[in-house]
Amino acid sequence: MYCRNCGNEVSELAVICVACGTPPKSGRRFCYNCRNASPPTATICMKCGVPLQGMPIANIESKDWLTTLLFCIFLGALGVHRFYTGHIVIGVIQLLTFGGCGIWVLIDLIMIITDSYTDANSYHLVRK
Repeated sequence: MYCRNCGNEVSELAVICVACGTPPKSGRRFCYNCRNASPPTATICMKCGVPLQGMPIANIESKDWLTTLLFCIFLGALGVHRFYTGHIVIGVIQLLTFGGCGIWVLIDLIMIITDSYTDANSYHLVRK
C-alpha cells in the first residue's frame, strides 16, 4: 500500500506515514493501490481503477448501504440508522421526535436510495 499524501510505500496497518508524518489514507494526491498521481477530486484511479473516494481513514470502516437502508425502513422512526452510521446526536433527536413525525425518515430513506447519504466520517455507504 502507498501513502495517499506522499506516495511512499507503507504497511497496511500503519497509522502514520514515516516519510511525511500524516495518516497514510488521509491524503488525496496518490492512489493507495498503484502510486499513480491523482487529482484531489478523483473518485477512481485512472491507472488501476480502484475507488479513491469514501476510503476509510485508519481503522474506520465504511458502513454498509443495505444495512442502513433496512434500519431506516424498519426502525427509522427510532433513529437506528443514524446511530448505526455514527450520527448519535441526530439519532437521539429522531428517537425523541419519532423520526420527525416520519418526514425526516422519508428524507433519509430517499438520500440512502440515491447514494447521497454519508456516515459520520463523511464517507458514502458501501454496497457490499
